[in-house]
Amino acid sequence: MQLMSDLDSSLTIPPYNTTPIEVIPDVRFRLKNAFKKGRTKHVQFRKQQLLSLAYLVKDNMTLFQMALASDLGRSNAETTILEIGGTLAETMGAYNNVAKWSKPERAPWSFNWFTMKPTIRKEPKGVVLIISPFNYPMWLLLSPLAGAIAAGNACVLKPSEQTPAFSALIADLVPKYLDPDLYTVINGGVPETAKVLELQWDHILYTGGPRVASIVLTAAAKTLSPVTTELGGKSPVVIDPNCDLKLTARRLMWGKVANAGQTCTAPDYVLVPKDFIDQLVHACKEVLQDFYPEGAESSDSFSRKIVYGGSTNAKTKFIEPTLVTGVKGDDSLMGEEIFGPVLPIIGVEDVDEAIEFINTRDHPLALYVFSSNSAFKLKVIENTQSGSVVVNDTIIQAAAEGLPFGGIGPVDFTFDMFTHIRSTLDSPAFTEHLLGSRYPPYNVRQVRTSDG
Repeated sequence: MQLMSDLDSSLTIPPYNTTPIEVIPDVRFRLKNAFKKGRTKHVQFRKQQLLSLAYLVKDNMTLFQMALASDLGRSNAETTILEIGGTLAETMGAYNNVAKWSKPERAPWSFNWFTMKPTIRKEPKGVVLIISPFNYPMWLLLSPLAGAIAAGNACVLKPSEQTPAFSALIADLVPKYLDPDLYTVINGGVPETAKVLELQWDHILYTGGPRVASIVLTAAAKTLSPVTTELGGKSPVVIDPNCDLKLTARRLMWGKVANAGQTCTAPDYVLVPKDFIDQLVHACKEVLQDFYPEGAESSDSFSRKIVYGGSTNAKTKFIEPTLVTGVKGDDSLMGEEIFGPVLPIIGVEDVDEAIEFINTRDHPLALYVFSSNSAFKLKVIENTQSGSVVVNDTIIQAAAEGLPFGGIGPVDFTFDMFTHIRSTLDSPAFTEHLLGSRYPPYNVRQVRTSDG
């Protein structure tokens, strides 16, 4: 398989170097001082940086494809579809809307307070930290960065050490395109990340797994740094026999095999009536044969390098897309998020049993329902809890404009996350005849007045 055969062989990825631990506090200090100068408070400056970020991605698409092929064994088409397109769209969305998002808003009208012009100002929090995972190294790093820039923050980026080619490339490009005094990259593994987390940040965004999230939250608590976490989980799929079976199988398997199943919202297991399992399995097998007519291992459309977990081919770390039936709720496959192209199929008696199965477990990040019956869809949605629900499709919700998605997602929500909401009142002198009773010495009349 020649993943990079169509790429310019003259292009090279810079070497991966970790950031010296002793300079990490100085990096934060430098950004803090630059932020205090106030450049990021100007919308025009933010727009210029956002445009530069878009050019960073657009100018270097081939290099990013090379880096992610090296790190993840991912095809160029999949990198473009899953990461580059979304990152560019969200960055330009921030560029086009930052002036509107940043405008002060008047508080709801109140007879008691309208004379003081109560206003909500949207101000940057300061110097923020974005820690991203290996599975979507570009999108989960640069899309939140767009929100942080739009909100007027300085930002430290900490990409995953498990994607060294991408991390080296982004460390090389950021100072060439963005203001190096306000935006920078720290590379490294556990020691460097531990040092980063010793410092106080005005906000931390961590995307990854629960185990590391607990470490991040514990460290942040010591410095009182606010944190947003976006974690994965076991996202169930509920299938009604009253569905478009071919389309269901196609969309289900695409959501499972995209990025080798290493998507935080990927379908993790299927709940389906026992007497419909064979039909579903047959439809899914046909879809996989259509997706990979020469087999997944020889296909350049399937990501094969799994940097999280085991493999069926030790040399290439390849896991073939796999359907597993006869799975019980207490089986090992049901213990933790699978994060790979293995799909357990669990038989249930009816939708009520499926709902009960879901509700006895942790709330999933996503829930998928396939049905042509409106009552069936509504019953599942109204009787379960999850971060998001998608009906008759999978993993598309993160790209939907205007919908919140965990800690990241659409850039307007990332803007809000990195924004300090500051309230202001302007109390004119003529209100003194209304407010004068607040001063001591107090009397009974004042107390009665204050009680309404």
